[in-house]
Formats: sequence, C-alpha cells, structure tokens
Amino acid sequence: MKPPTVFLDELTNPELEVFLATHHTVIVPVGATEQHGPHSPMGTDVFIPREIARRICLRQGNALVAPSLPYALSYPHRGFTGEFSLRIETFMAVIRDLCVSFAKSGFKRIIFLNGHYDNTLAIAYGCAQASHEMPGDARAFPVNHYDALTPEELRAFGMHAGHGEVSMILAIDPKLVDLSKLNVEHPPFPETVTKSPAVHTAFFFANPGSVYEITKSGTWGDATTATAEDGEACLERGVRTVIDLLDDIERTFAKLPVRNWQNSGKIPS
Repeated sequence: MKPPTVFLDELTNPELEVFLATHHTVIVPVGATEQHGPHSPMGTDVFIPREIARRICLRQGNALVAPSLPYALSYPHRGFTGEFSLRIETFMAVIRDLCVSFAKSGFKRIIFLNGHYDNTLAIAYGCAQASHEMPGDARAFPVNHYDALTPEELRAFGMHAGHGEVSMILAIDPKLVDLSKLNVEHPPFPETVTKSPAVHTAFFFANPGSVYEITKSGTWGDATTATAEDGEACLERGVRTVIDLLDDIERTFAKLPVRNWQNSGKIPS
C-alpha cells in the first residue's frame, strides 16, 4: 500500500481530488539558489522553509507542501559565482501564475512560505496581481518563516549563513555543511541615527551586488557556533510561530472586511 504523504507532487491526481474535498491549503516553500558562505549549501533558503512546511503539514493534517520555488531574487549576491536569479518581473509573473493555477485547482489558501527576505515584497505584489483572477474566497500571501519570532529570538538566529541558518541545515542534513570551513564575518555597518529599515531597503533591495560588496566570504554572522541541537530548536520555533501567524491571518481576514471591493464595479488594472 502506498504510504501517506504531505508532499503534493507525491500524490496521484485522484488522491489530490480526495484531499481537496475536505481541505484547501497549500504551502509553497520559496527560497533562493545563492552562495551561503564557504560552508553551507546554496539551497539553504529553500531547504529551511521546506522542512518547516513539512512539519506544519504533518502536525496540522490539513495542508500540502507544494514543490519548492528555488530561483528567486538573489541579485544582492551578484558578484559571487553562486548567484542564480530571476528578473523581478519574471519572478512576480511566476508567483502570479502559481496563485491562479492553485486557485483554479481548488485551493483557497495559497501560502508562500519564504526563506529569503529579498523575495518578500515581490511575492506580495505577485499575489495582488493574481487576486482578480482567483475566486473570491481564495487568498494568496507570503509569510517568512521567521516573521513571528521575538526580537530576542531574531537576534539569536543571526543573519545570512550565520549561526541560525547553519544550525538549521545541520539539523536537516549535516552532510550538507562543510564543518572545516565554518567562519565568522560581520560587515562593518556604521552606526545610524534613525535605526530605520529604510537603510536596508536602500542599500540591499535597490543595490545589486550589495552582499558581495560588504563581505569577503559571503558569511554575515558567526557560523562557528552552529549546532544541530540549536537548529532543531530553531526549526520547532519556526513551526510554532508560523502556525500561530497563519491563525492570526485567518482571524484578520474573517474579522475586518465590511464590504467587498469586487462588488464596487471597479475594474482592476
């Protein structure tokens, strides 16, 4: 007998039809294929959300994990050999088409579980573009796997190819990490008056090659402290906080609307 699975691409078409008769959620892991220092795999930003999605679906029993989207917006890493990107407009078009395709199949919640921060806005814009082609009860939106962590948890997690990411990969598959090349590098950021995230937007989002410019190794943090035990704790925090965040989003969708723009007679552009 074929064993059960939470992965959509492992289902047969009749099995998918049975699932959609009672459930309507799909999680699409989105990441990047880009350098992660001298020690970690270029698929780090895909492997982590895929594992968190797998655990969520096993725990909740009401969602499927779609095949991951491994190519996205890695242009801040331009200059490194390991940087494989889509154009922004191409990436947004892929998101838009996936939203429409999943919705037409019967999914009403299309959640893009993102592991690469630079994708976030483009995913949201692609979802918005698709909205008028989807049934009125279907929703698509991005969630970063770290969005609901506390400030203390975020600080402990670290940044690109640092403690948190490397620990999580060690927990997922330790063979993917070259332990002999774990390193520490912290970009020399200046003190700022405003402490505003707009600095990040200006320097990284609008500046291809920015990560290449500020690091010699591609590491942004301390990878030498990474452990599989910490990685397991990070993965479980990710599962817990994403589940809580999705519940909050559902409550918000259910509570806030007082009227439907689709009944306004306005034609979407």
